[in-house]
Amino acid sequence: MKIVFHGGNAANFRGGFEALLRDVPDARVLVVSEALDQPGEREDFETADVIIGIKLGASEPAPQRVRLYHAPAAGTDMIDAKRLPAGAALCNCFGHEHAIAEYVMAALLTRHVPLADADAKLRQGLWPYWAGVPGALRTELGSQTIALLGFGHIGKAIAARAKAFGMRVTAANRSPISADAAVDARFGLTELPAFMASADVIVVSLPLTDGTRGLVGARELAAMRSEAVIVNVGRGAVIDEDALYDALKTRRIGGAIIDTWYTYPTTTQPSTLPSRHPFQDLANVVMTPHMSGWTNGTVRRRQETMAANIHALVHGTAFSNVVV
Repeated sequence: MKIVFHGGNAANFRGGFEALLRDVPDARVLVVSEALDQPGEREDFETADVIIGIKLGASEPAPQRVRLYHAPAAGTDMIDAKRLPAGAALCNCFGHEHAIAEYVMAALLTRHVPLADADAKLRQGLWPYWAGVPGALRTELGSQTIALLGFGHIGKAIAARAKAFGMRVTAANRSPISADAAVDARFGLTELPAFMASADVIVVSLPLTDGTRGLVGARELAAMRSEAVIVNVGRGAVIDEDALYDALKTRRIGGAIIDTWYTYPTTTQPSTLPSRHPFQDLANVVMTPHMSGWTNGTVRRRQETMAANIHALVHGTAFSNVVV
């Protein structure tokens, strides 16, 4: 069985993969470049039984023998399933929800517990946060309401942690939210203004589709509480770029924590600011470079998912995380 990791993104999951395939004795694991421009790479791609990658479009040759195309992440928007041969499955991975939930809680806690500033001040002999000092009182995360726009793997993981802190949780989702979920109030996507007004923190974790692009626009941002914070760990373009910048620049909302963006580095421009607007000049924004889900644990869990589906292919059992 020929298993091909296609491109640099997929190659991140290559290390130690054979150890997960001990009962696939004929497995041959290869890494090929994204451009497929090295000797033998196009042939390896075309004749692979399993391809692990994030891109299958007009610039890639059509795989001839592939039976399983596996994305090593949740998104499959750059994979044209119509280019797969009949009977081939397209599957994806999650496993990033635990890391993203920790990122969200850490980012929110930082707004309430100023550890870094307290440390820096005390190293100068200053005690502005000392208990009893006028103006030293701080807020508590547990007293707030968090609203989750998207209640899939990520939303559920965040809800569990938010509940552990004592937060009230509201959620809006494309599909119905079960009655036993850790949610205090439920909204449909047609009720976004009321949903946006329901919380101190809005967390966006929706994938980018034709139906979610620009879903959070000027009207929805205007419905937020004036001190509320919006967090984006889904996809940048789910929140309208112009509307978000304007709401932050004019301080219509309290702030933003942004991990997913509008402009990304390319091979020809590896250093780039993440938007055509100068978010970097705004003091009420925390900016991170799409890092929230990237941990050792995420890689390990995704490797296990992909290996389990290769085992399913070998043994003729059902795949998990089937996209098509």
